[in-house]
Formats: sequence, C-alpha cells, structure tokens
Amino acid sequence: MTNPHFLENTKKKKTGIRRVCLMCIGWICVGLGLIGIILPLLPTTPFLLVALWAFSHSSERFHNWLYQHHLLGPMVRDWDCYRVIPVKAKALAITMMSASLAYVAYKDVVPLWGLGLIGFCLLCVAIFILRCPSRPPARLSNPSAE
Repeated sequence: MTNPHFLENTKKKKTGIRRVCLMCIGWICVGLGLIGIILPLLPTTPFLLVALWAFSHSSERFHNWLYQHHLLGPMVRDWDCYRVIPVKAKALAITMMSASLAYVAYKDVVPLWGLGLIGFCLLCVAIFILRCPSRPPARLSNPSAE
C-alpha cells in the first residue's frame, strides 16, 4: 500500500515568485537591521526576526547563516530560544512609545477616544515587553566542569 500523494512531501520548498519575494524581504530586513545597529531610533532585532522568518520559508542556507552569525545571531537566538529582550532594548522601546504618545497628544491630531485607544495599545505592548526576561536563563550544569 502506498502513501497518498498529499502525504509524500508536505513541507515542499517554496519556488518561483514567492521564494524570490521572501528572499527579498529577508535581505531588506537584514539591511534595515544592520542600519538599526548604527541608528538609535531604528530597531534591529524585529527586522532580524522578520528576516529569519523569511529565510526559513525561502532559503535554509541563509536562515542558518543568520542564525549562526557572530554579530547578529545572538540577538536572534536569544529571542528564538528564550524570548529575551535586553534591558537596554526594553528601556528604548518604552521611552520611544511614551514619546510617540506624548507627541500625538501634544499635536492634537486624533480625537480623545483615539488617543485613549493608542495609549491602551501601547500600554499592552509595554506590559508584554516588561514581562519578557532580560537575560537567558543560567546554565544548569557547571561550565567549569566541562
């Protein structure tokens, strides 16, 4: 008895235009992530996570390259394995969200209910950010014994 044709290879490689689009998204996000290392207002890790996702669906080679990269890899691995957001990134994110809300309130560009909705959404994001760990968990084994 043979397997049905739909069970033979359920995880096929993406081909054609979809693969090219995902590769382009991946490389654009890597570029923006690299720019974010230099510019303080541009986030790095979210772009790298999007790039990792895009590469995971288009190129195993580039996915592994990004995941194992000596400079970019630790940020991606810490989030992927432990959902870690460093303290500096938390402080920057919450500061920028607060500044954005203050700017919108000062410019009076949205009605009061819109400002409340924006504030509520930013508060939910801030709570999520603050609940994430700041460091990966300590190793359980003694590293000096290895």
